[in-house]
Amino acid sequence: MNLNAPAFSSFAHDGLDLFYFDEGDPEGQPVLLIHGFASSALVNWVHPGWLKTLGEAGYRVIAIDNRGHGRSDKPRDQEAYRPWVMAEDAAALLDHLRIPQAHVMGYSMGARISVFLALNHPDRVRSLVLGGLGSGMTDGVGDWDPIADALMAPTLDDVSHERGRMFRAFADQTKSDREALAACIRGSRDLVSEDDMGRIEAPTLIGVGTKDDIAGSPQKLAALMPHATALDIPGRDHMLAVGDRVFKKAVLEFYEEL
Repeated sequence: MNLNAPAFSSFAHDGLDLFYFDEGDPEGQPVLLIHGFASSALVNWVHPGWLKTLGEAGYRVIAIDNRGHGRSDKPRDQEAYRPWVMAEDAAALLDHLRIPQAHVMGYSMGARISVFLALNHPDRVRSLVLGGLGSGMTDGVGDWDPIADALMAPTLDDVSHERGRMFRAFADQTKSDREALAACIRGSRDLVSEDDMGRIEAPTLIGVGTKDDIAGSPQKLAALMPHATALDIPGRDHMLAVGDRVFKKAVLEFYEEL
């Protein structure tokens, strides 16, 4: 685990102050990182070593704290968290940094946001890495209302739902705004149609842990896309796959081949 926090900056978009870091080689190919639900740029990309891995490989590494997360503003309206709305935050960050096109990597909810970014701004996305989300992108990933209920429960001891306890404990650990997260989980679950997945021309790598019971099949999602490859991340569940060495090695090889 790498705990050295980079410097964060902010920009304004859609009436919100949104925070990000911009590290690595300023002349390198830009990689925009979009984190998952209840996480942050630090928790998803710095602590598991992605900033170090990509920076040492010569990339410019940019990561946003999604609205409702990290240091960014935290609206309480679930409509503010539609994935296409958060995709516009990511596009606005590229505009702010005057970056015409970037490799885009998202994990879990961040993978869903990345797909909406690729659909709505295909010219901005050089490639896609979708982590922690396979066929759940189109088929759904189960009932998440218990997660919202768990986030709003008085204490963790009041939560009996297994997945709800997992996310409530994670939110407590990261000292997150639980009311904002509850609005986010209610608003950010829109599915992508199979036809829309087939419209994405960007080269894509889809990585999912073999013990992930949330994401769905990476092979099934890759089969819908014209230029996608599936990656099984051995022995990892949804929480642990993000920082896995197999995943990192595959991403670096994917970028080298583009």
